[in-house]
Amino acid sequence: MSEMPLYSYHCPACNAEFEVLLGLSETAVCPQCGATEPERLLGRTAAPSTSSGKLAKFRQQAAREGHFSNYSKSEIKGKL
Repeated sequence: MSEMPLYSYHCPACNAEFEVLLGLSETAVCPQCGATEPERLLGRTAAPSTSSGKLAKFRQQAAREGHFSNYSKSEIKGKL
């Protein structure tokens, strides 16, 4: 499974702060004003979960809630 980091951004155009999952070749876009040059903020790192049971539990909960935040982009394509 490829890892996609969660980045935090600040948009100088509208002063919004947001988080987004991005691949290496993707560019962040402000969800409020659509600006394409937000500033990346420093964030904390989290150790990846190594428990497949925990991951399965989180994925089931996400699916029940109607989002796929615990799936990679390639896995989401198979779910939609």
